[in-house]
Amino acid sequence: MGISSSSSSFTCWIMLVLLVLTPASFAPQAEARAFFVFGDSLVDNGNNNYLATTARADAPPYGIDTPTHRATGRFSNGLNIPDLISEAIGSEPTQPYLSPALTGERLLVGANFASAGIGILNDTGVQFLNIIRIYEQLQYFQQYQQRVSTLIGAEQTQRLVNEALVLMTLGGNDFVNNYYLIPFSARSRQFSLPNYVVYLISEYREILTRVYELGARRVLVTGTGPLGCVPAERAMRGRNGECSIELQRATGLFNPQLVQMLNRLNREIGSDIFIAVNANEMSLDFVTNPQAYGFVTSQVACCGQGPYNGIGLCTAASNLCPNRDIYAFWDPFHPTEKANRIIVQRILTGSNKYMNPMNLSTIMLLDSRT
Repeated sequence: MGISSSSSSFTCWIMLVLLVLTPASFAPQAEARAFFVFGDSLVDNGNNNYLATTARADAPPYGIDTPTHRATGRFSNGLNIPDLISEAIGSEPTQPYLSPALTGERLLVGANFASAGIGILNDTGVQFLNIIRIYEQLQYFQQYQQRVSTLIGAEQTQRLVNEALVLMTLGGNDFVNNYYLIPFSARSRQFSLPNYVVYLISEYREILTRVYELGARRVLVTGTGPLGCVPAERAMRGRNGECSIELQRATGLFNPQLVQMLNRLNREIGSDIFIAVNANEMSLDFVTNPQAYGFVTSQVACCGQGPYNGIGLCTAASNLCPNRDIYAFWDPFHPTEKANRIIVQRILTGSNKYMNPMNLSTIMLLDSRT
């Protein structure tokens, strides 16, 4: 017996409704977008393990709260910000680009090019010797695209990169490990602080323009956190455990100018390519009111030595707190996994105070419709 066109239309309509109402767990899953990470130790997940450098986190107690309890090269007790963003976008964690494991299908997940110690400027972090400076990271990104082209072809590679999410985290080391590294550093003799910030922003613009030229179309760009409030700066430059006024001044100058530069770039391109991530406001929430977030302290690092556990490196010989979840800072410079989770939640759902012009949830919703 034949089916009338009206009953056929009704059946199609019912099928459409069922598809819309099907729970996400039963619906066919879209392939997770690729994810690329550039930057410094806040986002490095192991590249420096493969380099002859002192800027590395490949020994205990780093990684103490990972499933294997082993150091992975992340400057954290557990997961870092890229790991948690990967979770949020439904992707596997990105592999360090230098890892021998990054081959074949794993390349399609994306890659992490970050290297602890680097900055916007090439002379930032020179004391760490062999690190992957930002333009080298971008050269690796080009190399990555050539490798993927042999797998899936040039056209599909371009599409993968265009549709990917990119995270760029730079700037903190240009102050901590350059301008303020030693009294009367070369850069501090060359520039007043306001002029140095203008110079950094102009150099950063060149980097981001290159990222766009290489195909990136959604780039999360983090400003610096409250540099003067990390345990290292409280110990070395703060008074009575307070935040360092000078480092906080640097943060206050850099971050607003970064947002202005990103807005200008977006206007010139005619699209919201670059998303400003206000890491300063995100971190200040728990730095200024740690108890509200379940922390006992945001002054003292979990792992370290000296005042506020803020001196030197985190090593097996350091003081180590028994419960990382009640500390905002893991070592003298880097947040704990719990603090990183707070930051990533703001990246995902935060208001314009934290994410400009939109948060990551909005980005994912918009991009799913195109």
